[in-house]
Amino acid sequence: MRQKDRAAGKRRGFKGAKQEEVNMVGGQRVDPYLNFRFRVEIEGIQQAGFMECTGLGSQIEVVEYREGGENASVRKLAGKVSYPDIVLKWGVTDSQELYQWHLQAIHGNLVRKNGSVVLLDSQGNEKLRWNFFNAWPSKWTGPTLNAKDNNVAIEELTLTCERQEQAA
Repeated sequence: MRQKDRAAGKRRGFKGAKQEEVNMVGGQRVDPYLNFRFRVEIEGIQQAGFMECTGLGSQIEVVEYREGGENASVRKLAGKVSYPDIVLKWGVTDSQELYQWHLQAIHGNLVRKNGSVVLLDSQGNEKLRWNFFNAWPSKWTGPTLNAKDNNVAIEELTLTCERQEQAA
């Protein structure tokens, strides 16, 4: 920032802040959403709550290509898009729907489902949604049991999906 611009900002009372930043947020503090308020929706499955959800994202493979006669550099092109597995963790309850879905896949009946991970604000209102498509349960992990411990028994399910996207 130039000396003249800094002086103008101080005269307006911004104390070093850019005018655009002050006008953009209207002087009100905007806090980020907390990561512990979310729900997972999978078509046809009712699961009360999850304690953890990981694996939202995407990656584009970088394909390096050298053009003839251009020895000093490499062009980088976009390749195939891949999506990580979504891993869900929850406390063991009487509900067996997710395990039964996995068991179907084990027995050769691969049922693909669409779903969403929904981020909620502090009042429980939906704020962001990530949709996943053609998912199927590729791995189920049962709880670790230990007589010397008093933690909640946790199950884990890995969903392999063909596509993910953040809804607008």
